[in-house]
Amino acid sequence: MDINDIKTICVVGAGNMGHQISTLCAIHGFKTICTDISDEQLKKAEAFVDKYLPGRVEKEKLTAEQAKQARANISFTNSLEAACKNADYVIEAAVEVLDIKRKVFSDMDKFAPPHAILATNSSFIVSSRIADATKRPDKVINLHFFNPALVMKLVEVVQGPHVSDETRQISMDLCDRIGKVPVHLKKEVNGFLLNRIFAAISKEAQWILEMGVAGVEDIDKACVFGAGHPMGPFTLNDLTGIDLTYTIGMEAFRASGNRADLPTPSVVAHYVKGEYGQKTGKGWYDYSDKKK
Repeated sequence: MDINDIKTICVVGAGNMGHQISTLCAIHGFKTICTDISDEQLKKAEAFVDKYLPGRVEKEKLTAEQAKQARANISFTNSLEAACKNADYVIEAAVEVLDIKRKVFSDMDKFAPPHAILATNSSFIVSSRIADATKRPDKVINLHFFNPALVMKLVEVVQGPHVSDETRQISMDLCDRIGKVPVHLKKEVNGFLLNRIFAAISKEAQWILEMGVAGVEDIDKACVFGAGHPMGPFTLNDLTGIDLTYTIGMEAFRASGNRADLPTPSVVAHYVKGEYGQKTGKGWYDYSDKKK
C-alpha cells in the first residue's frame, strides 16, 4: 500500500480542527467524509465550508471550478460506521480525553476496512496509548495538525514503537499531497516537537506574569517585536485554548509527578472560570468587544 491507494478520507470530529482538515482534504482532491455525534456541530461545519470555498474564489485562491469540485468532494454524517466503511485513511479530531479516544478508535477499527490507517490529531496523547484499542496497532499514528489547519503548514508525524514504516511513509506523503510540510518524529515524547519548544516559552511567559514583572500585552509585544514571533504567547494561548493548556499540564503532572509540570495559577484561574480564550469570548484578553 502507498499514497496512491488513498482515495477516501474520513475525519472524525467536526469541530474547529476537524472541519478545517476535512475542507483541506476535499480541496486537494480526496473524497472526504466528516462525521460527528453532534448534528449541530455538523451543521456548523457544513456552513463553514459553504462560506469558506466561495471566499477563496473571491480572493482568487481557488477557481470557481476548483471550489465546486472541493464542495462535491466533502460530505457530512452523524454515522461513524457510514463515514468509515470505505475510508482508506481516518483522521480523528475528537475531544482530548484518552478514554473517549480509545472508544472512538475501537469503533473506527470495527468500521474501517482492514487496510485503512487510523490517525489521531491529538496534540499530546501519544498513539501508543490508543493503538491497543484496535486490531491494527501498526496502522495507528499521530498526525498532528496545527491550528488553524487550513493555514498552518506544519504537521507532526509521530512514529511510536508500534507504527510501521509503511504507515509513517504514507502519512508523510499524505501531508505532501494536501500542501503541508511534515516532520518525522522518530519517537514519542511529551509535547511532541514544536509544542515542547513553545511550552517552555509559554510557561516562562506565564511565570513572568505571575511575578509581576510585566503584563500580558507587554509580554506579547516583546515576543512579537523582539523575537519575531507572529503572535505573542498569550494571544496564541487564547487561540489554541486555555482549557487545552490546563489539560496538557495536568496530564504531564500525572505522568511525571513533577510539580513544575502543573499549570500556573493564572491558567488554573482562567480554567475554573471557564475563560478558555477566543472560543469563550474571554481568556488572557477580553474578546467581547471584538477589538482584540
